[in-house]
Amino acid sequence: MKKILCVLILLLVVVSGLVFANRDITNETRPTPKPLSAAEKKHALAERKKWEASPDGIRYKAWEVSPEGKKVHASHDKIRANIKAFTSMEAVVTSVTFQRENAASSGPKWLIVKINGDEYMMQFTPDEFQQLSSLKVNDKITLRSRSAGYSPNHPYLILSGDYIAQNNKVLFKRDFSKNKGC
Repeated sequence: MKKILCVLILLLVVVSGLVFANRDITNETRPTPKPLSAAEKKHALAERKKWEASPDGIRYKAWEVSPEGKKVHASHDKIRANIKAFTSMEAVVTSVTFQRENAASSGPKWLIVKINGDEYMMQFTPDEFQQLSSLKVNDKITLRSRSAGYSPNHPYLILSGDYIAQNNKVLFKRDFSKNKGC
């Protein structure tokens, strides 16, 4: 009887191990993005050159080499590792009422924060911003961001506000299942 019980337990352990091993393998075999062909690369480069020659491209290139553009790029360099690793950053709220010039009042809402001496912008829809209504200037928060963007129309680097907490209480957490990770 003991031998049969031992064999059954051993069989259960082996089968469980195989099931878990198979699960790990299927998680690791996600489709990798298909590399661009030479023709696609050439087309993308041509499109980029075309955009760079446009008035918007020229204006953007001029902004990149301006002191404001260099400042924004330098602030991105300071937090690039945190964005890439999606790690927490300590920040202080400097504005909850920022609005771009000539912008509609019903448009996106902006949160301005200071991280290690540099200011950053985070854009939210009015519904998302409602979750942050308790924030005030000089509040300390913890945030995580997956991406950042540049714009000559904005004075600071624009961070995606993917996770915001205050005093270990989550105030905002972006749900990526709704937009398929975009």
